[in-house]
Amino acid sequence: MIRWLIVVVLALVLMSGLTAWLRRFGFGRLPGDFEFRAFGREWQLPISSTLVLSMIAALVARFV
Repeated sequence: MIRWLIVVVLALVLMSGLTAWLRRFGFGRLPGDFEFRAFGREWQLPISSTLVLSMIAALVARFV
């Protein structure tokens, strides 16, 4: 259980660090990616980008 928690936290940290780089390739701007402003801060919910990146990761894992 603790291993999965560590993996999820590391993945979230990695994705938040790579957000600006991935936006150049269109991730975060796909249909189904939501951006809104609340409490004086901009929030992003990249649902479809997450699905696309998960499929790519699954394909890479299958071939490795």
